[in-house]
Amino acid sequence: MMGMKYCAILLSIMGMLSSSIIVHAESEDTPEPFEVIYPEIGYTTIDEAVSEFEKYFKEDVQLPTRIPPIPFTHAFGRYSNLKDGMNVSLEVKYIHDMKPENHFKIDVRSIKNKIQFRDTLILNTYVLRNGNKAEYISHTHFNLLVFEQNNWQYILSVDKRIAEEINGDVLTSIANSIGVLAENKKIH
Repeated sequence: MMGMKYCAILLSIMGMLSSSIIVHAESEDTPEPFEVIYPEIGYTTIDEAVSEFEKYFKEDVQLPTRIPPIPFTHAFGRYSNLKDGMNVSLEVKYIHDMKPENHFKIDVRSIKNKIQFRDTLILNTYVLRNGNKAEYISHTHFNLLVFEQNNWQYILSVDKRIAEEINGDVLTSIANSIGVLAENKKIH
């Protein structure tokens, strides 16, 4: 009986101590905003990244005029050159700081150094308005639309969590928007 009394007292004291402990959240506990984090890992504006990419290849690259019809809070670009000449790429990323699933990415690289994907990953094949083939691919965390146009390999990717909404048809319409502005300039 005496042991139960001591146990009850001990639990009461521990309860009072734990309820009087105040936890203070420091500002360092808050993650840095994307506009701070992304430049630290090499991202810039889309225009700057495109300019560096074009300067390296001495050739123009066209990006889609359309993006997925979902909200994004940030858009970044990154030109990557590992100095081996084979891994030179342009990455354009659209993200949302409160909805991590709202993630759309465009990767562009030279056809000479294109990435090959296993046939077993292909979910569907589309034909673009220019007649080129586009493969809709299931990858680990993303679904991709991979196609070639104007000496470039394009990889449009969307987070699998929104792949039902932003599916192969939507990615194909985005792919079909590449070059539309240039074509319209020629007409007028």
